[in-house]
Amino acid sequence: MAWTKYQLFLAGLMLVTGSINTLSAKWADNFTAEGCGGSKEHSFQHPFLQAVGMFLGEFSCLAAFYLLRCRAAGQSDSSVDPQQPFNPLLFLPPALCDMTGTSLMYVALNMTSASSFQMLRGAVIIFTGLFSVAFLGRRLVLSQWLGILATIAGLVVVGLADLLSKHDDQHKLSEVITGDLLIIMAQIIVAIQMVLEEKFVYKHNVHPLRAVGTEGLFGFVILSLLLVPMYYIPASSFSGNPRGTLEDALDAFCQVGRQPLIALALLGNISSIAFFNFAGISVTKELSATTRMVLDSLRTVVIWAVSLALGWEAFHALQILGFLILLMGTALYNGLHRPLLARLPRSRPLAEEGEQERLLGGTRTPINDTS
Repeated sequence: MAWTKYQLFLAGLMLVTGSINTLSAKWADNFTAEGCGGSKEHSFQHPFLQAVGMFLGEFSCLAAFYLLRCRAAGQSDSSVDPQQPFNPLLFLPPALCDMTGTSLMYVALNMTSASSFQMLRGAVIIFTGLFSVAFLGRRLVLSQWLGILATIAGLVVVGLADLLSKHDDQHKLSEVITGDLLIIMAQIIVAIQMVLEEKFVYKHNVHPLRAVGTEGLFGFVILSLLLVPMYYIPASSFSGNPRGTLEDALDAFCQVGRQPLIALALLGNISSIAFFNFAGISVTKELSATTRMVLDSLRTVVIWAVSLALGWEAFHALQILGFLILLMGTALYNGLHRPLLARLPRSRPLAEEGEQERLLGGTRTPINDTS
């Protein structure tokens, strides 16, 4: 089934804003500035504070939802009218998954190379596909399985090309291994979040802006409170601040004051994540959680191209092969091969008919049904 213009717009919005989000975070990490108390100039490494900013961007979606709701109050437009009653605490589990997974990935990015980070993030497609089949009752056709596998293979090739390039050996082997394991653990958590969102959105028909904003509210409040104990928890090699603690928010603010461009990078990160999460959860609702993960993985290609243009990394010939494999995986998953196969005499697989069907209809009860 062909995508509508609205679905294409959501996919493009998710890809572009997601790429800006990662690139702005990397831009902030590249800055060095003095900290508080006359500390020496050091890199801006504050993963948990950046995660707080991410949730702030998500929280802004909630304000946008209520503004649209007030605007449509005296009109016949029902696109933002209240849906069926639901318990906002149902968004707490996906918010906790988002908070944990994002924090782990920011920490891991400081321990391993950017190429390994981007490559291993592709593992989320595998977990999302498996969880969608196991817990959502989804049936994927053969071409979709092949598309997922090809996308993973393309990400591996691109990551391998970065690994074969020359690096500055700033991390020990033990740190790199630990960082890679943290990234894989984070992808399992993120996959659980995606499946929970798909299950929740389909059952309750919550407006995407309200869903993202509610998750952002939970994440922003919880992680902001956690910054206080993190200020005192020693982290040794996990720490990127002079005090050697898990997070030093005061040091981050001092660095921002001494290097205003860091504030610009953080602002780009916060604003882009608001649109990225809105588009992401809308793609989950309009298409599927697996499609969202494929689009999210394609950000690697955009980030790689921009990084090459800015001189952040060196070109490697294997990256071309990885790009082609990624394109093939995307074509297979989205059914671009079907016009060619349609000319051959074959029977239509019954599983393809359920690609756009709602996964959680029928006799299943809502999550918040207390009866």
